[in-house]
Amino acid sequence: MTRLVQASMSLIPRTTLLLPRTLLTLQSFSCKMSSDSPPLTHSLTLPSQLAAEPVQIVAAPHISSSQFRSAIDSSLFKQWLKNMESETGILRDGSLSLKRVLIQGVDMFGKRIGFLKFEADVIDKETGKKVPGIVFARGPAVAVLILLESEGKAYAVLTEQVRVPVGRIILELPAGMLDDDKGDFLGTAVREVEEETGICLKQEDMVDLTAFLNQSTGCRIFPSPGGCDEELSLYLYRGQVDKEIIDQLQGKETGLRDHGELIRVRVLPYEKLWRMTADAKVLTAVALYEMAKREGLLPPLKT
Repeated sequence: MTRLVQASMSLIPRTTLLLPRTLLTLQSFSCKMSSDSPPLTHSLTLPSQLAAEPVQIVAAPHISSSQFRSAIDSSLFKQWLKNMESETGILRDGSLSLKRVLIQGVDMFGKRIGFLKFEADVIDKETGKKVPGIVFARGPAVAVLILLESEGKAYAVLTEQVRVPVGRIILELPAGMLDDDKGDFLGTAVREVEEETGICLKQEDMVDLTAFLNQSTGCRIFPSPGGCDEELSLYLYRGQVDKEIIDQLQGKETGLRDHGELIRVRVLPYEKLWRMTADAKVLTAVALYEMAKREGLLPPLKT
């Protein structure tokens, strides 16, 4: 089994890693900007709706011109449009049409958009009714189930974090959003584990649990598809450590403090994990791990 030596557990100085941004390439569309009169508008023609009227993109009154342009140019918005027209997208068979998008909120993470809020008017052509279409776009993310064996007992490494949206402190998997447009899920997973727990992992020791899903799913998890576009890749790491490492991890304060991350590491016996947290990432990862183990899909542990 893989040995996780004590030296790899030590924290290293934290720096903010800035990666080059690559814009996602969409199918071509025509557009016209009108910035001379409010409200700010943008029109585009989707390849799947060439015979229809162009889709109107409109800014809410409080959205500035720069925010509006950033929203339209963002990878979050472009990826959403791409998903709509993909093989499994809702516009694919022509029964639904996209008429209008209202940009309602833009939250910047430095120079890039972190969160995007908008409302899409998607119409069912048969009934003429609008399909619910309020979208909170935050893009792809990763989470890692870390299982450490010590003295014949398995432990799970979690993070304890302040989560303002639910007003609670939550026990959850080490996780994070992708910081760029490259789609480096595995690299992001390794970095997030190091930032949030101090554990240095190798990419080749990670197992992609979501890769075991049927290809038709896209091999990602959608935690809340009724309102959010977030898609998760869940990874597994298994290793052996001395009991001293378990003790060192317990209660360790980590995270990027200058970014407001207040994180404390918690180590729990794996057998009790499924009852100790309401975090959907944990429960989904446990389910995938147990099913993959039962079906014999997990690769053998390295010795």
